[in-house]
Amino acid sequence: MTLAVREHLAAGQSITRLEALVLFGVANLPAIIKEMRDQGWVIQSRWIPYATAVRRINEHAVLQPPANLPVREIQLTEYWVNR
Repeated sequence: MTLAVREHLAAGQSITRLEALVLFGVANLPAIIKEMRDQGWVIQSRWIPYATAVRRINEHAVLQPPANLPVREIQLTEYWVNR
């Protein structure tokens, strides 16, 4: 499972903790990010709206947040490999 996350990042795609959990079954994405950084990978991060992560997840799976969840106000950390 962690290999899938590493390959996802190495392929130039970004990922959030929510995506790692739903798409790859990885509950502790920051541990993978730390390990990759320790190995010399240059990994960047920024905040994105929860809604953006849900939209990306819904390209591969179905995730329906509760109607009263403020998905545009909640922020998640997105990680990607800087090339």
